[in-house]
Amino acid sequence: MLPSETVSICQLSANDLPLMEGLLTVFGEAFDEVDTYSSSRPSSAYLKQLLGSDYFIVLAALKNGAVVGGIAAYELRKFEQERSEIYIYDLAVAAAHRRKGIATALIQELKKIASVRAAYVIFVQADIGDDPAIALYTKLGTREDVLHFDIAVE
Repeated sequence: MLPSETVSICQLSANDLPLMEGLLTVFGEAFDEVDTYSSSRPSSAYLKQLLGSDYFIVLAALKNGAVVGGIAAYELRKFEQERSEIYIYDLAVAAAHRRKGIATALIQELKKIASVRAAYVIFVQADIGDDPAIALYTKLGTREDVLHFDIAVE
């Protein structure tokens, strides 16, 4: 259970660039990909445009004003029906703050946003061997075994 007096969840907007920068740092450290998340960071103008868009959703978990976790998701508007689905692209909690309900709280807040946007599902992928992520997503959703392919852009 998330202790509400110590950690808060907020949705980032175009005015929250310092928090987004903090979240990029958390993602880099949590995924052991500091170079990916730090060496070529987007410009402030790019991040401001992205955070101000209607398709990008970012939630940050804050403790004493510092980012300790977060989620980055995209709303994908469907064409076959007037509905959308939400794709969780990144979800991470800093090592010192794990196993305290923060990831679950982030997903629960995303579910509220998805409901307001009339999304019918939230989906996420987990890497084979990432047992904590698989356990979290199994607790919250239904597992589908699919194949993922990266197609290079030439």
